[in-house]
Amino acid sequence: MARQKITEALKSGKVLISDGAWGTFLHIKGLKPGECPELWCVNKPSEVLDVAKNYIDAGADMVETNSFGASSFKLDHYGLADRAAEINEAAAKISREAAGDNKWVIASIGPTGKMLVTEEVTEQELYDAFKTQAVAFEKGGADAACIETMSDIEEACQAVKAVKENTKLEVICTFTFEKTVQGEYRTMMGADPVSAIKAVIAAGADIVGANCGNGIERMIEVVTQMRSAEKNIPILVHANAGLPKNVSGEVVFPETPDDMASLAPKLAAAGANIIGGCCGTTPAHIMAIKESLK
Repeated sequence: MARQKITEALKSGKVLISDGAWGTFLHIKGLKPGECPELWCVNKPSEVLDVAKNYIDAGADMVETNSFGASSFKLDHYGLADRAAEINEAAAKISREAAGDNKWVIASIGPTGKMLVTEEVTEQELYDAFKTQAVAFEKGGADAACIETMSDIEEACQAVKAVKENTKLEVICTFTFEKTVQGEYRTMMGADPVSAIKAVIAAGADIVGANCGNGIERMIEVVTQMRSAEKNIPILVHANAGLPKNVSGEVVFPETPDDMASLAPKLAAAGANIIGGCCGTTPAHIMAIKESLK
C-alpha cells in the first residue's frame, strides 16, 4: 500500500517528528574540513545510511537526505557540478532504505549561495539547478523535497516551482530567521516570517516553516507569527539545540535533549505540525522530543 502524503497524515491532528542534524554526525564519522559531504552518498553510502537509520531508530517519522549542498552550484566548488543528478539520486536512495516503507523521506535542498539581487545568477539558472535535484530525488524514492535554510524569497520560490512543476513530490519550504535588535524576525535578506511563507505558498509549497538560526524558545515566536497569518497550512520546525556559544574556540549548542523536549509541547501549541532538529541536535534530542509529544 502506498504511503499517505504527509499533508494527509497531518489532518489527524497528530504532531509528526522529523530528524535532527546531519553535518555534525558526518564530522564525527570522519568528514574532513573542505571535503564534500554529499559525495559520501556515492563514496561512503554505508556511513550516510547509518545517520539516517539512527534518526529512524530514535522515532523520527521522516528523515532528510545528505543533499543540502548538492545543487550544481554548490557542487561546482568541488568540480562535481556534472554529477548533481547522480549524487542527489543516491542521497534519496540511501534515506529511502533507512525509512523503509512506512516512514517519509524529505529530501534536502539548501540555498545555492548565488545572489539574484546582484545578477550573479538568473531565475532560470536557479530553477534548472533545483529541477535537477528534484527529479533525481523522485527517481531515488523521496516523498517530498525539503527546501530549507532559505533567506531570499525569490530563490525559495524558484525552488518550490521547480519541484512542483517537474515532480509529484510534496514541497516543504523553510526559512532561517534571526532576531533583530528591534525584536523582529528577519532573514538575512530582510524577509519577515509572514511575507516569506505567503510567497512560497503562492508558489505552490504544501508545508512551510523555519529551521536553523534559533532554538525552540524563539521558534515559538516565529511559529506564532506564521500561524496568525495562515491558519491551515502545515508548519515544520527544525530548531537548533539552543543558540550557539563559543567555548574554548569551539561552537557548542547548549540545549540538552531534556531542554528541547520541555519546550516542544509549547511549540506544538503555537501551531507547529512537524518538529525536528537542526544544528546541535542528535538522535537523543529527537527521541526526547517524540516522548514529550506523546
